[in-house]
Amino acid sequence: MIETDSVRHAVKLIQCKSVTPIEGGALDYLEQALSKIGFACTRLPFREEGTPDVDNLYARIGTNAPNICFAGHTDVVPVGDETDWEFTPFEARIDNQILHGRGSADMKGSIACFLAAVEAFLSGLSGDLPGSISFLITGDEEGPAINGTVKMLDWLDEHGEKLDHCIVGEPSNPDKIGEMIKIGRRGSMNGDIIIIGKQGHVAYQHMANNPIEGLAMLISKLLGEPLDIGTSTFMPSNLEITNLKVNNEAVNVIPARASARFNIRFNDAHSPSSLEQLMRDRIKTALAGSPYGVELAFRVSGDSFVTKSGDFTDKLSEAIKRVTGLTPELSTTGGTSDARFIKKFCPVIEFGLVNATIHQVDEQVPLAHMQTLTAIYTAFLKTYFPKD
Repeated sequence: MIETDSVRHAVKLIQCKSVTPIEGGALDYLEQALSKIGFACTRLPFREEGTPDVDNLYARIGTNAPNICFAGHTDVVPVGDETDWEFTPFEARIDNQILHGRGSADMKGSIACFLAAVEAFLSGLSGDLPGSISFLITGDEEGPAINGTVKMLDWLDEHGEKLDHCIVGEPSNPDKIGEMIKIGRRGSMNGDIIIIGKQGHVAYQHMANNPIEGLAMLISKLLGEPLDIGTSTFMPSNLEITNLKVNNEAVNVIPARASARFNIRFNDAHSPSSLEQLMRDRIKTALAGSPYGVELAFRVSGDSFVTKSGDFTDKLSEAIKRVTGLTPELSTTGGTSDARFIKKFCPVIEFGLVNATIHQVDEQVPLAHMQTLTAIYTAFLKTYFPKD
């Protein structure tokens, strides 16, 4: 039984098979629902050679400041093997007061809650909206993130659209609604290492240099030395090896090359350039005196950022406490999101559903969580706008 507007919206959105980069009807549904309550909607399809075409949606009601934006994504990750699911992933089955389906937690459920909260807030207004509300919804968050939020923000800038504050509806709570607001994230750097040795016969190892041994030695040294001890707002930076590769099918040949890929989630003790230099220096030192050559490449997908606590975070915290009785932790833990792009445009925080089942088989959200989140968003909107 569908009990609330937020659940009704979530069911409709989950039933759209919007696996990145396919739109699947999810943006169509949002555009129709938002247009119905007075939003001016603009579809923003972006294309770039060599990348998937992506459709996006910007919607706004009101023309005055402040403009509070709700940002999120309707694209979802693949379901994997459907036979592993208790219920069909895009059926949006409600069973025992739990909504099942891909995207229910990440993050169609949060989008549905914000839509329901905006509907409730606007219907309760006695006069004109004292500001603006906007939606910034991409279909590319779970993908390359090239033709989504980044280009939408460029479009907003070109068209004079200003966001004053933004809530990203990513699933920010570990266990229960209201325990955590994400006010920042560590940055993310990917690195590729190729160790160059000398190919040879395994029986004549003295005539070759095995790059696998050099790579193993280098990895051990990189993992053995911390990058930092953390900062006042962030946990320590962390390096993880994510791939090892040797193109060698022969059993009696020492290969010429061995490669590894790593990811670093880094805090505000580093800038992308200083972290890259640190890694180059450590790798150079580790290989000094060895017979190996090395090739390196680095790519940063997002810098670290933090939104300072103040009126914006206070109002959301107060709304959470009013609805749940909880005082949320202001946290910078976790992975990256499109907030890493929005932070250049306006203050941004993340607050959504519980993240326990995101990207998993049998992704799900209790209906009670959706009711609570909708109530929090509604309470926040009532206090966000200045009173006359």
